[in-house]
Amino acid sequence: MRKLIVQQWVTVDNVAAEDDGGMSFVDVQPFAVSHDEDFKASALAFIDTVDTMVLGANTYAMARNYWPSAEDQGVYGDKLNRMTKVVASTTLRDAPWGTFPAATITSDPVATVRELKRDSGNDIWLWGSLTLMRSMFDADVVDEVQLRICPTTRGRGTYVFQDRRDLHILEATSFDNGVVLLRYGVSR
Repeated sequence: MRKLIVQQWVTVDNVAAEDDGGMSFVDVQPFAVSHDEDFKASALAFIDTVDTMVLGANTYAMARNYWPSAEDQGVYGDKLNRMTKVVASTTLRDAPWGTFPAATITSDPVATVRELKRDSGNDIWLWGSLTLMRSMFDADVVDEVQLRICPTTRGRGTYVFQDRRDLHILEATSFDNGVVLLRYGVSR
């Protein structure tokens, strides 16, 4: 069975979005020009394990104008753009992704993820989308959490976790660019 992997970029103090909704704390160089080869290898290794990306409507709105033409992101950007995308929304009617295939829209993302998990293929990547992530946790469909921790704090903002979650460590890796990858399995 495919896994649902949640990925969040966060600060050391667990902030995933600043008060204005932004993520200025993610200041990693564009993937194609990053000089941290271990970081690049880790990101490519991850993206090769997934073939479907699930996004909330707000994350989709933030990503749709950058990623489809993000030539500065190299092979990573190309792989991200070519994968199947699903956008959770009750208001969107279409979800174009530049010249790449448009995303599928679902008004019932939990049911969609359950169905995707039963299908064959690589794992499923829930990218950002805190509200959607929380609904997936509440429905008990999250299998893994990946936190990419940036070497900074914000002191306030929207936190990844606002409730209790029992997790167990799968990996802890630091990179020369200051980012730390923490991978956790979800305890059931």
